Amino acid sequence: MQRLHFATVGSVDDGKSTLIGRLLYDSKSIFEDQLEHIEAVSKRRGDDYVDLSLLTDGLRAEREQGITIDVAYRYFATPKRSFIIADCPGHIQYTRNMITGASNADLAIVLVDARTGVVEQTRRHSLLVSLLGVPHLVICVNKMDLVDYDSEVFNRIREEFESFASRLDLRDVTFLPISALAGDNVVSRSANMPWFEGPTLLHHLENVYTASDENRIDTRFPVQFVIRPQRADNPDYRGYAGRVAGGVLRVGDDVMVLPSGLTSTITGIDSPDGALTQAEPGQAVTILLADDLSITRGDMICRPNNRPRSSQELEAMLCWMDDAAPLQIDKIYSLKHTTKLARGKVSNVLYRLDISNLHRETGIKDLKFNEIGRVTLHTTSPLFFDDYHQNRTTGSFILIDEASGQTAAAGMLLSPRS
Repeated sequence: MQRLHFATVGSVDDGKSTLIGRLLYDSKSIFEDQLEHIEAVSKRRGDDYVDLSLLTDGLRAEREQGITIDVAYRYFATPKRSFIIADCPGHIQYTRNMITGASNADLAIVLVDARTGVVEQTRRHSLLVSLLGVPHLVICVNKMDLVDYDSEVFNRIREEFESFASRLDLRDVTFLPISALAGDNVVSRSANMPWFEGPTLLHHLENVYTASDENRIDTRFPVQFVIRPQRADNPDYRGYAGRVAGGVLRVGDDVMVLPSGLTSTITGIDSPDGALTQAEPGQAVTILLADDLSITRGDMICRPNNRPRSSQELEAMLCWMDDAAPLQIDKIYSLKHTTKLARGKVSNVLYRLDISNLHRETGIKDLKFNEIGRVTLHTTSPLFFDDYHQNRTTGSFILIDEASGQTAAAGMLLSPRS
């Protein structure tokens, strides 16, 4: 069954957790004891309705504050598709958690409160969705029941968002008017909005086309682990384990190993389900080669005539995530890229991006918590990478503060500006 990984983002109290709860409830994807539990909690809190947001706001601190703090993952399926949901926090303090939740998503749902329209967090999250290269975006104008299901409200918010989004790199944007609390246009069509002729949210999630989202041309296989099990039936077994980051690997393919540049041929592909004839993007497999090469963790297996870029001088968009310390120019950080760990420093901040108007502020010397900017980096050893918009796996990295061990920033590698 095909799987869709999607994230819900938006400002605080826009109804993300309620929407997820409604999807789970109306698609009959929750157990009876779960429903009894949230009914009891809702009654104990004095609510005159079943608070479906309790299905995802699992932390005690979240329930006490009525907001989402951590990324909550939920799973459900319909006859057409299975789903992984990442319910991301909306508060600006937890933007880094939102980046984590949306970084691997195939689709993002941005909720907008029909009463307030597009706010700063809407713009911030939409910008991050664009930077993270999420292929599909759904703008859910929520709480339509609180504005009398007025089509003019929906159209005004749509025009406001389109004006802002015209400056973003968004490929596929869909607008839906919904009420997560009442269930309008979530799983079932709403009788309260006959003026809307589009699909329900669940119908869109079931049918959105994702087959062309993966890079199946540029073969990339970062080696995570070298397997030498010393098997009695095959004492010379040597396999290279990892996850396919791009392209399709097939038995019989000629491949090259970087950085050595040595070549060989794939003789086998092992998986937890047995031997395969080919491996596709996202699959975790073990590659067997015809030749006994010196390969280690962090090496990259690719096609001889289709290699990733290699450089120690890099440009990237950087989302600063460390609330304890700002970016320091020329400070040494650990850099984690695919399965490779290197050291590097930011040598220059080219500009900082103003979230509200997308203005590029130059002359900046650092980046503070939640700020986003374009930077140049220098690493101690070459990285084998692609432009982030070409491959989200080989084009991304994180910086780690060596003193604290905290993740300092998430970065997206880009082609140098001309």
